Amino acid sequence: MQTDNLALIGVMAAAGLALFMPTISTLISGVGLSAAEATSWINRRKAVVLDLRPVADFKGGHLPNAKNLPFSLISSDLDRLKLDRKLPLILVCKSGVESRKAAQQLKKMGFAEVGLLDGGLKAWQTANLPLVK
Repeated sequence: MQTDNLALIGVMAAAGLALFMPTISTLISGVGLSAAEATSWINRRKAVVLDLRPVADFKGGHLPNAKNLPFSLISSDLDRLKLDRKLPLILVCKSGVESRKAAQQLKKMGFAEVGLLDGGLKAWQTANLPLVK
């Protein structure tokens, strides 16, 4: 009976950890933003949108006024964009995975506030928000 309780406690602990991992990840890497929240940051807070997708994908459609810097080039080419590190930055990728990785790097590079478009460009499109080609 004691072994059954320990197994149950272990399963519950693992399930709880799995539920809180996205929250912990967001706290470490940046603020998760819905498409509506990202729009508010852009309009009210002058946030800069940084699209991390490959150039060809960016040319196929991107958020208005977004700047493109493929994820693989963040460390080497970020300075060419001359971004104001005091302004909020919204990271966009295809589905949200690369944005989380990039946010950690950008915070270490001195960006004060980094937001992540939850669900990436797919979420933006699902919300029927405009794309520029």
